[in-house]
Amino acid sequence: MENLISTPAAPAAVAETTEASDRDVVVAARLLAADAVEAARSGHPGTAIALAPIATALFQRHIRHDPADPAWPGRDRFVLSCGHASILLYTQLFLTGYDVTIDDLRAFRTLGSRTPGHPELGHTAGVETTTGPLGQGLATAVGMAMGMLHERATFDPGAPADGSPFDRHVWVLASDGDLQEGISYEAGALAGRHGLDNLTVVYDDNDIQIEGDTRLTSSEDVGARFRAQGWHVERIELAADGDVDVDELDRVLGAANPPGKPRLIVLKSQIAYPSPGALNTAASHGAPLGAAEIQLLRDALGSQAAPFEVSETVLQRARRARVRGARLHAEWDEAFARWQATDAARADAHDTFRGRRLPDDLAGALPRFEPGTEVSTRDASGAAIQALAQAIPAMWGGSADLAEPNRTEIHQGGSFLPEETGLGTRAGRNIHWGVREHAMGAAMNGIALAGGWRVFAGTFLVFSDYQRPAIRLSALMGLPVTYLWSHDSVALGQDGPTHQPIEHLASLRAMPGFTVVRPSDANETVAAWHAIVEADSPAGLVLGRQGVPVLDIPIDDVRAGVRRGGYIVRDAADPVAVIIATGSEVALALSAAETAAASGVEVRVVSMPSRDWFLAQDASYRDAVLPPSLTARIAVEAASPFGWHEIVGSAGAVVGIDEFGLSAPAADALRERGMTEDRLLATLHSLIAS
Repeated sequence: MENLISTPAAPAAVAETTEASDRDVVVAARLLAADAVEAARSGHPGTAIALAPIATALFQRHIRHDPADPAWPGRDRFVLSCGHASILLYTQLFLTGYDVTIDDLRAFRTLGSRTPGHPELGHTAGVETTTGPLGQGLATAVGMAMGMLHERATFDPGAPADGSPFDRHVWVLASDGDLQEGISYEAGALAGRHGLDNLTVVYDDNDIQIEGDTRLTSSEDVGARFRAQGWHVERIELAADGDVDVDELDRVLGAANPPGKPRLIVLKSQIAYPSPGALNTAASHGAPLGAAEIQLLRDALGSQAAPFEVSETVLQRARRARVRGARLHAEWDEAFARWQATDAARADAHDTFRGRRLPDDLAGALPRFEPGTEVSTRDASGAAIQALAQAIPAMWGGSADLAEPNRTEIHQGGSFLPEETGLGTRAGRNIHWGVREHAMGAAMNGIALAGGWRVFAGTFLVFSDYQRPAIRLSALMGLPVTYLWSHDSVALGQDGPTHQPIEHLASLRAMPGFTVVRPSDANETVAAWHAIVEADSPAGLVLGRQGVPVLDIPIDDVRAGVRRGGYIVRDAADPVAVIIATGSEVALALSAAETAAASGVEVRVVSMPSRDWFLAQDASYRDAVLPPSLTARIAVEAASPFGWHEIVGSAGAVVGIDEFGLSAPAADALRERGMTEDRLLATLHSLIAS
């Protein structure tokens, strides 16, 4: 057995002749958590110490996983929704034999460490999703469970219960804070409506949060809330000694979910148990215990181990998880091979799904729109979705009760719902999210994490505010999800300022790792969809409600220009200025340029559907589109001017909207907020004259 206690500062492994027990593994997990937080001088020890018994039970006996292959497709998923207790997860990853060493635990929360303060996808072997913002993990897990059930229904619909290689489970550990966040109400309702019987959430009911007793903030019956949402709920009280009741927990975890019901296990615990001075204190939530208290914890546990010392026999016991994982993995491989052998075409389709491969001639399958016609970009997006869904079976999605105004319905795709509802099937490709924008975004992240899905979700741009934490995690994890945002400006008209986005584009563009695309016409919209699915990274597609003219530009130029984020749509032999526009304002810019040309002022017009993609181009391309010598630049967009000076420079100007909208017909609202040719021309002449 490998001895991972190998750094010079670590004591030698303790020689023992007796076999270790699971209790010894729990003791080691509790002490490692306390030691790591103490060494870092920061962290959240109380939950990790108290919940070591449940984490050990899950990783040793209930989660189907293989520490030797963290990416094994047949594995269950574990989500630590209370991501602040990350050391709880890291200790289990170390003890069960993932690529996490004792030195990684020593380096907890330090620069460059593989054990950061909150779990991060792709940073630590065995971490399934980035968590930390409370409630996000739970909602992401709902999406994971949805994605797994959809995969089973799509690729193995005739299999009996528990008889498919696609039968996998999602396990979640959640805290009071997770369930207090509003997203948990949205996610809980979704899970209940969709009957996610492959989802189990263990709620750590310890009566403590940062400000003190949870009675300061909550009086609800959490179990009753989840029962009302369609969950099966069980409650486990403390054992007689005050610890987590592992025997009862094992019994409950070992039982299957009732058909058609996600499961909530309300688990009583005492934060920091059994550390005598820290027990049931708010201080133990987010601060080191201190050397003296850790010694008292060692005494209470009957351990003489030095900091970060784990005996070889304890490691041998914990690493039985590797033997179990190898066996489960081999059994699954055999079952999957049998499934593949039954239908070669279906197996090939699944291989394409897992590999995220696109059809060779996807461009040829996409719609084209004739110049001179007038089409809203939301309508063009709807047409693109139909073509993409036909060409890419892995594509599915929906809207926050806005499928018609967002144009997101996949025709003949059916509804994703349990068969017993009589309203759809689990193979349905249209997700009815309800008015739950936040959980919709987080669940999209989970669906992407569950497999090869290409998932999208729509709402109005102004309501992206409700999604921001989920969007941020999409970007942080680099997940291939597509946010559709229609009704992109004051041009939506009479619904007024509550529904008219102003600051949203600027704030979304400020997010690292996230691409915002606002196409100018129908063909740019289709090209944007094509570029987004090829990029396979998080993006927001911003669409208008009103009809806009289809520009007379060769389709290959449109496709190439959209991919590069910005391109010339009108040029002149010797332009004196350049107008840069996005979305519906490109038509406005072209009209102004024609008017200016009639008076002898030649202007270049650039469509810039994605500043992100344009700024990622090499300098030679950017300079070809926006020559440094051409300093008379105007950006025009029906939104906040914030951020455009990076493009127009100190000598340029921005024609935008820096106040909220108003309730009026679209043309009146645009005119009242300055989106007019007269204003654009006045700005142009002012720049030229200066």
